[in-house]
Amino acid sequence: MQVNPAIHAVAALDDALRGGMYSFIRAARRPITRDEAAAAVGISRKLAAFHLDKLVGAGLLQARYEPAGRVGRAPKVYEPTNTDIRITIPARRPDILAEILVEAVLTETPTETARDAAIRVASRHGESLGAAERARRRPGRLGVERALTLAENMLAHHGFEPTRTGPACVRLRNCPFHPLAAGAPDLVCAINHAFLSGFLRGLHAGNVEAALEPRAGECCVELRSAAAK
Repeated sequence: MQVNPAIHAVAALDDALRGGMYSFIRAARRPITRDEAAAAVGISRKLAAFHLDKLVGAGLLQARYEPAGRVGRAPKVYEPTNTDIRITIPARRPDILAEILVEAVLTETPTETARDAAIRVASRHGESLGAAERARRRPGRLGVERALTLAENMLAHHGFEPTRTGPACVRLRNCPFHPLAAGAPDLVCAINHAFLSGFLRGLHAGNVEAALEPRAGECCVELRSAAAK
């Protein structure tokens, strides 16, 4: 089972020495040597190197060598990566919704309402995602079960917690846009439906549909055979 990179990163910080060095390096706003990191938390250079490499392996720091001076070996220095580390259980993806809403504001036409623009953008985002998945997998012509299997992989990655309830139906047990959906359920569910419908179009899964089937505590959409009404 593959470990979530974010969980791996947070686990690496579950150590007082590593956490202290990481905080020190982030606050320094410049590359930090092993000697400086060791002095910051009061340990040996060798032990500091061990912990720093753990932080690099977890994706929290990046390491490089400074250009060598006239004398001596180039020192190895450490800097924070630009990776955002976020963990929510169950998974939440407000970033997807934020991207859709920002683009909708920027591209809204005079003939659209704000809601129309958001649904248009959500559909396009989903279609792009589906097309990218199709290009990566090259699945050829898709039957219902194969299309749902490919969709499940994407949905799991985006936090929907897909569950196959039958050969021709996938229920989504988690809403990645909660609690935002609780504040504006009609809008968020419409965006979600457009996003997933667009994904299926991009995947060329015309025999599968995204259907609005809201249930308490779950996503408002299920994927099912277009023939199953």
